Amino acid sequence: MDRRNIFRATLAAIAGAVATRASADTDAKSTAVPKVVYHLADAEKVNFVLGNIKNHIEGMGGPDKVTIALVVHGPALRAFQNSSSDAELKSKVANVSKTGVGLHACVNTMRGMNITLSDLQPGFVVADKGGVVRLADLQQQGYVYLRP
Repeated sequence: MDRRNIFRATLAAIAGAVATRASADTDAKSTAVPKVVYHLADAEKVNFVLGNIKNHIEGMGGPDKVTIALVVHGPALRAFQNSSSDAELKSKVANVSKTGVGLHACVNTMRGMNITLSDLQPGFVVADKGGVVRLADLQQQGYVYLRP
């Protein structure tokens, strides 16, 4: 085999390897479960956002087809207090929590409102560096940011 044929064979092998890798990367991305973080700060949007999350899960074909987190801070957090939540809101929160939605409460808002995790509906965890930091962390982990 002369040098020209060796060079062509080597180029063909490299091109094939690159094409195979690109195809594998595309397949991996298409089968990955999408990750979405909802940002909620406005008290008047609590029911709207919970409805969006429910519709998002249903639209994707179920909770195993999407990973969703909800980060709550500011005035919206008050709606999730056990003492101020109505039965319908409690039911909505329980339902999204059952589907695996991560519920994150801003530690700074909790301090400002003088509430603890036990004051909130079940399922919440504390965003111990703050709500906006948690949002940025999740985006860095590949979550798509939504603020309805």
